[in-house]
Amino acid sequence: MDFGVGFLSNNVMLPILDFFYGIVPSYGLAIVALTLVIRFALYPLSAGQIRSMRRMRVVQPVMQKRMKEIQERYKDDPSKQQEEMGKVYKEFGNPLSGCFPLLVQMPILFALFATLRGSPFSDVPYNINLQILPEEQIAQIQPQAFTSPPHNIYVADKVHFPVAAVLPGGSKLGVGEKTRIDFQTVSGKPFREIQVDYPDVDVAPTWTVTKGEDRVRITEDGVIEALQPGDVTIQGNVPGIAANKGFLFINALGRVGAVDKETGAINWDIVGMVLFFGISLYVNQLLSGQGSSSNPQQATVNKLTPVLFSGMFLFFPLPAGVLMYMSIANIFQTLQTFILSREPLPENLQKIVDEEERKSGAVAGAGGDGREALPFEPGRKKKAAQGND
Repeated sequence: MDFGVGFLSNNVMLPILDFFYGIVPSYGLAIVALTLVIRFALYPLSAGQIRSMRRMRVVQPVMQKRMKEIQERYKDDPSKQQEEMGKVYKEFGNPLSGCFPLLVQMPILFALFATLRGSPFSDVPYNINLQILPEEQIAQIQPQAFTSPPHNIYVADKVHFPVAAVLPGGSKLGVGEKTRIDFQTVSGKPFREIQVDYPDVDVAPTWTVTKGEDRVRITEDGVIEALQPGDVTIQGNVPGIAANKGFLFINALGRVGAVDKETGAINWDIVGMVLFFGISLYVNQLLSGQGSSSNPQQATVNKLTPVLFSGMFLFFPLPAGVLMYMSIANIFQTLQTFILSREPLPENLQKIVDEEERKSGAVAGAGGDGREALPFEPGRKKKAAQGND
């Protein structure tokens, strides 16, 4: 039994999605609600990660200095060196501790991502690899049924089934032979029978030969005829019932790409979400302190990161519904970072900050108060100025 991403998608994400769609029949609002529910559920974990990053950002210079001193002082005594480093980790915290909350979140976020990439928001592809053999080798073929991994398919609003593509005779055919690609649920019910029960919704699969077009012929109802020996790949696409539905400024939740492949027109709704994603990523970077660095090369990399990440979706496009989810999630993350950045630091870390400020003030002298706002503490400079009045 699958207890991974597929399990979470089918048993957690889709019930929540159906629940909200039942309250407000809008798949766009359902995406918003699903994203917020998952983000609020993960709030304690992501808050722990943000706090850990914030603390490490504060103690990193002192910690690195202390580690270097220990390595030099006990270079001939590895056991003592390990013991002293353990004391440093106990005092300041282990940098790797912030990775645990992220690791726990990842399966849930992957499941959410997979849910929004599939039915009902997007067309679902089934890739089937065939091997066509010469006529004289037909006798050597041992029929062995082929079944693809199942995908959750919506056949109507709030009605969905896990459906797999099946080749009863297997994926090896002899030249001149015919077979049919059937779709059926994991319980064995033919997909055609389900379609009959919901005649108002068009979820009939379409077929495309993506490799070896001259080696097979395929009809609209999925009948394959083998023509020439070689390898063949056939893609069957089952339509997503909400792929062409819009929401707010989004013309179609299943639309993919900033440029329409058929007309060449620019999809401004996609472009707008990509730009917004980049801006929200940059703002979140500033609030978390990742955008600032004393290393010029690292500072340049930090500035380019939002551009590279957002620009990636222009060359490796995602459905509009997924981009909307990522934008909403980024807004939530930015607000969370801002709220947590205003929390007071632990006493031992605050002493480090005060000591660094005292040193900076001594260097600055009469030229200024020497205080600089931490990236994690918006408004610190303002408070310091008020204290000097």
